[in-house]
Formats: sequence, C-alpha cells, structure tokens
Amino acid sequence: MCYQCPLCHQPLFEEGAAWRCANRHQFDRAREGYVNLLPVQHKRSKQPGDSAEMMQARRQFLNEGHYQPLQQAVCQLLASVLNANQPYRILDVGCGEGYYTGAIAATFSSSTDVRIAGLDVSREAIRSAARRYPSVTFCVASSQRLPFITGSISAATRIYAPCNPEELSRVIRPGGYLLTVTPGPRHLLQFKALIYQDVRLHDSAAESLPGWTLCSETSLAYPLALNSDSAATLLQMTPFAWRARPEVWGRLATGGAFACETDFMVRLWRHQG
Repeated sequence: MCYQCPLCHQPLFEEGAAWRCANRHQFDRAREGYVNLLPVQHKRSKQPGDSAEMMQARRQFLNEGHYQPLQQAVCQLLASVLNANQPYRILDVGCGEGYYTGAIAATFSSSTDVRIAGLDVSREAIRSAARRYPSVTFCVASSQRLPFITGSISAATRIYAPCNPEELSRVIRPGGYLLTVTPGPRHLLQFKALIYQDVRLHDSAAESLPGWTLCSETSLAYPLALNSDSAATLLQMTPFAWRARPEVWGRLATGGAFACETDFMVRLWRHQG
C-alpha cells in the first residue's frame, strides 16, 4: 500500500522489516506482519480501541454468522463497481479483527493487481487480523489521520466506523468509491427497549459528504434469534452498552432466547474529485 509517514507526511518506503521516509522516520513491521503508524502523540489513551477481551467476544459473535448477510452484501456491491481486471487499492477503515476485510480480500483473490488494506486504532484487533488474513496489509492508525498518500486509494469501506470525511476525500482518488454501513431505523430496536423508556427509531438520513455523489442506497434487514451469550456480546458491541443497567445484563443472561431485528443502511458514494 502507499503509506505516508504519520509524522512528516512524506511517502514511506519498505526497507527490509521496516518502513522509512526520506526524513528517516522508521516504523518496524511486527512479527505478525502489520505496521504501527500511530505515534504516541496521536493517541488519546494508553491503549486506544477495543481490548483483547472485547475483540475476542466480537470475533466469536461474528464467527457465528449473525452478520454474514451484511458481509456478503458489502462484497457483492464492491465487486459490482470494481472491475477485477484493473489495479485497485481497497481500504477497510476501522476494520477491527478483519471480518469484513478478509471477505473483501477473498472476493478479489483471483485479481492480479488488487491490494487490500485494513486500518484500526486497536493494536490487539490488528494483531489478530494480521494473523488470520496474511494476504491483507494491516496497520494500526487513527481514522482521523489516515497514513496514506493523497489519491492512492481506489475504494474504501467504512462499516460503523468513525472517520474524518476530509481525510477520506484526500486519500480516495477522484472517481473512487466509498461504501458506508450505518444503522437503519429499526436496528436492534429490542435492545433499545430494554434500556430506554422512550424508544426512538434511528435517524436514517444520509450524512452530508461534500464532494461525493450518492450512487446507491440499500436497506438490509432481517431477524436474529440469539442465545443469552450472543445477545450479551451483541449488546457489548453497541453504544447502548454504556447505558445498560445491571438488571439488563441479568435479564439477557437468564432470559433464554432473545429475538431482535437488524436494519442496516448500505450506501455507495463516488468521489467527484
């Protein structure tokens, strides 16, 4: 991938087991194959991002296939707009442990010049992803300061991940694509009902992205039937977890099967340049 130095913004070149820029800033490749491009001065905490325990719980939930329809929809949409016979650089922003990144890589595995990269602020998540998907280039970095050369990315995915829209406009080339996934109006409404007295639907309005054209907007919704462990894990993966009282966690642990709805908004944008 076309990395740039997070300190001086000069291009990074791979030299042996490290990446270096013209100003001799050096970033070593970890044993698992990823590179850490998150300087200490850019961290908001000592260990930003998800912990190893949170990452492992999410991995277990995803491995159970609950979000596989979304994974397939993301890959199919990317494949429909990217010609596999052309060179592409695809970035998964906020990739976590690589559930979607690995599937994207598999979708384009027969292409000769398609490179896939994953970025996340959590070192634990990136370490796990790099072990599991060696064909993908992974880095620890902030989505607010993307360590990629201007205009070097052909397409990016942003699945529930915060990101600086100006940085996305900078790194994605003119004519390139951005695929976003956000909650639909009824996403996990049953969890909301456990926590809030006044249950409101999610705002489904598309965010404003100046300089981008909205190419398509698709709703993906289906029911989930979860056991107690999976229900607790899913709640932990959501922002609702911060407001869940102890009795909510107890109800999930002892209540048997928990039925809820998924509702995703999948949007494809094209960079006007």
